[in-house]
Amino acid sequence: MNCTICKTRKARRFCLGVNSEICSICCGTEREQSIDCPLECEYLREAHRHESVPEFDPATAPNGDIRVTEEFLEANQALVILLSSALASGALGAKAVTDFDIREALESLIRAYRALQSGLYYEGLPANPYAAAIHEAVQERVADLRKRETEATGSATTIRDSTVLTVLVFLQRLEFSNNNGRKRSRAFLDFISRFNVPLAPDDDVTDLEPDAPRVIL
Repeated sequence: MNCTICKTRKARRFCLGVNSEICSICCGTEREQSIDCPLECEYLREAHRHESVPEFDPATAPNGDIRVTEEFLEANQALVILLSSALASGALGAKAVTDFDIREALESLIRAYRALQSGLYYEGLPANPYAAAIHEAVQERVADLRKRETEATGSATTIRDSTVLTVLVFLQRLEFSNNNGRKRSRAFLDFISRFNVPLAPDDDVTDLEPDAPRVIL
C-alpha cells in the first residue's frame, strides 16, 4: 500500500491526522504543517522529544521589563504548575488548538494583568475563540485558587496580581522556547499537558507563596 499523501512511497505507519497509512518521510515533513496531528499520536510525541526547536533569544521576548528569577519560580512553583494546568485544560478542550492559540491567550492575559497593575480593569477576550477559551480557563483557575485560599484561611488571598502576571510572562517565554515553528505546532501544548491535573474540591492551595524579589533569569 502506498502513502496516502505522496502516493508513491510505501506506507510505513498509520497517521491519526489523516486517518490512513502514510510513509515516514511524509510524516516527518508534513507533521504539524499540512497534517493536523493529535497529541495522542506516538510519532508526534516522539518527534517532540527529539526535534530541534528554533533557537529562542530571551532578550527578544515581549515583556522584557518583567524579570523572573529562580527564587521566584521556586517560591511560586505550585502556582506555575496550576496555571500551566489551566492553560492545558483550556487548550485541550478543542482538538484544533495549536501553540499559537495559546500564545495569543497568554498575550491577552498579560495585557489584562498589566492593566490591573495600573489600577484598571481589562477583560477584553481575543477574537480567536480558541485563545478566548484558554484565557477564560486561566482566569477561572485564578479565581478558584483565591476563593479556596480565602475559605481555608479566613483572610485575604496572598495570590497577588503581580505574582500571576510574572507567572504568565514565564509561561509565555516557555511557549516561545518550546514552539517548534511549524504552522500547527503543539510542542508546547504537549509539554504543559503533563501538568493537566484537575484540582479536587478538598485539595489544599494555602501553601502558595507570595512574590519573591525579581532578578533576571
